[in-house]
Amino acid sequence: MRFTPQFLDELRARLSVSEVVGKRVKLKKAGREWKGLSPFQQEKTPSFYVNDQKGFYHDFSSGKHGDIITFVMETDGLPFAEAVERLANMAGLPLPAVTPDAARQEQRRRSLHDVMDLAAKYFAETLASRVGAKARGYLADRAISPATQLQFRLGYAPPDRFALKEHLGKLGISVDDMVETGLLVAGNDIPVPYDRFRDRVMFPITDLRGRVIAFGGRALEKDVPAKYLNSPETPLFHKGDNLYNHQTARKATHDGASLIVVEGYVDVIAMVTAGFAGSVAPLGTALTESQLALLWKMADEPILCFDGDRAGQKAAYRAADLALPFLAPGKSLRFALLPEGQDPDDLVRSGGRGAIEEVIAAARPLADMIWSRELEGGNFATPERRAALEARIKELTNGVRDEVVRRYYRDDFVERLQRTFAPEGGRGGFGGRGNFRPGGGRPFQPRGGGGANRFGAQGFGGGFGGGRRGPPGPTLLPSGPYQAASPQLAASPIMKGQRSAISRREALILQCLINHPWLLHEHLEEVAALELAHPEAHKLRAGIIAAFANDHHHSPDPEQQAEKMRADLEKGGFTPLLQRVERAITTAAVFGAREGAARDDVLATWHQLVALHRQWHSLLRELKDAELALGEDPSEANLAWLRDVKARMAEVDGTEALIEGFGELSGRFQKSV
Repeated sequence: MRFTPQFLDELRARLSVSEVVGKRVKLKKAGREWKGLSPFQQEKTPSFYVNDQKGFYHDFSSGKHGDIITFVMETDGLPFAEAVERLANMAGLPLPAVTPDAARQEQRRRSLHDVMDLAAKYFAETLASRVGAKARGYLADRAISPATQLQFRLGYAPPDRFALKEHLGKLGISVDDMVETGLLVAGNDIPVPYDRFRDRVMFPITDLRGRVIAFGGRALEKDVPAKYLNSPETPLFHKGDNLYNHQTARKATHDGASLIVVEGYVDVIAMVTAGFAGSVAPLGTALTESQLALLWKMADEPILCFDGDRAGQKAAYRAADLALPFLAPGKSLRFALLPEGQDPDDLVRSGGRGAIEEVIAAARPLADMIWSRELEGGNFATPERRAALEARIKELTNGVRDEVVRRYYRDDFVERLQRTFAPEGGRGGFGGRGNFRPGGGRPFQPRGGGGANRFGAQGFGGGFGGGRRGPPGPTLLPSGPYQAASPQLAASPIMKGQRSAISRREALILQCLINHPWLLHEHLEEVAALELAHPEAHKLRAGIIAAFANDHHHSPDPEQQAEKMRADLEKGGFTPLLQRVERAITTAAVFGAREGAARDDVLATWHQLVALHRQWHSLLRELKDAELALGEDPSEANLAWLRDVKARMAEVDGTEALIEGFGELSGRFQKSV
């Protein structure tokens, strides 16, 4: 490990967050914190806060949060190591000494980088020479100008078997180094190592620091076995861990460009020339997990642009399958398919930037690609075939590792199935005549009437429809195949969504913040991370945080803070929501949430509310897992698990009453026993 936790702690101790951030953002003192306009997106009202005591920044407009290292990484687009080195230089902190073995390895890599740089210069000089006339003609045919050739450091490897070997040998480079970098082909059955790349246009591949680590070579003769040839795996190059044009695209996407993934080197160059600077390509292989991780570091939703032929469509499907397990909130892919028979280079030359923009604008979400693939060429005229489709989709969505994304994918595919196999003539089931209508049809109506179920995720526990039913109790819909598995889940805000009232606990949390804005000084991060079930609670929390950004809320007088908070919320149109919060609080005995409560009572109430709130949400998720497990395997162990979860939920309900015991310092009436 280059940077130990102790070194990083020392770095954070030497540099305050406001000092580092202040070089980028104009900060203004706001109580114990600093505030300013977001460096991540344009805004007129400051919502970017820095807390030196806790060592973090938080941007409410974009949701970004972190310390000095993540700030430099985000704003300058640097990898972790480079960000640490820059901050260490700012702090005057010497970088930690490396071990002798690590130092030798680093020196070895540097010498290999020098070899690759010399090779790149040789190829570029050869392209510009008389020998490179044929290669220059090929590039001219592809509309790659001399300026673009220099920009991408393009070159030409002459047809001689030993041209590069002899050139580098004259510069003192050993054969071993040339072999280790993949520039020469060697082996036990090869008496004399020879140049790997011959009679090819050369595309240097660089790392994030712009150092050449490998080459891709495009053959100029038609009868060559491999039209494109890449460097082999070397100490510098692992093709599944790198992207072509990565360094330039990272900076471009950081500055706001779209991240577009195409298939080849010439495609990238054509896209960049047309004005799409955030274009990259995998290196001669299908997209890998490592490359997907690199893409998501640059953009939340990279656009994969594939050729419009059958091979391009298959590549899109492979990429969708690769990404599905790794999807996370906000992290996905979009897919743009080109007109059949054209690649990005063809399209740029025939239609220019406008043609590419049309293709990118029509990019489809990942869920659409999965759905299209599953319905493609299918015949779903029988219940058994539709059941097989359900089973396949269930298997796919179960592969999504993130719980929240998995739930939304389940909901989305339930609705697609309902639309596609809508009943005709009022009959139940997925289709009255066994036909499907992609993207159309009336919403599925469960038996017993009612609207289409928005909460179809539960159906995946035992099939989309006709599966096990939950025990009697409150349900979302009249009796039918789409009902919540238990009374607790059916009555919970998570399942009821927007139709439910704001829960008493969420209302108390919001009332605490409205009546005691000073809580946000100490608990800003906690408030931002709270899991609120009701959409109106989300909306009001955002309004509270925005109002808190006002200077007046940092008045030392808590009552003035509360008055200003409420006035700002009412001015912002939140009066109906404030009334809903008041109505949701069914007891007046929670003194800590009231105006004028003593500070210690407020803090005790706040900590209890937040702890119970988190515990309740955790138990709801566990309850759902336990019910699904019992439905699939009705064993004694799973039944005991379900009973245990319900017992713990009852304990939370009982514990919540303890909140009413707080308030003695605020003048709570004391009963004598």
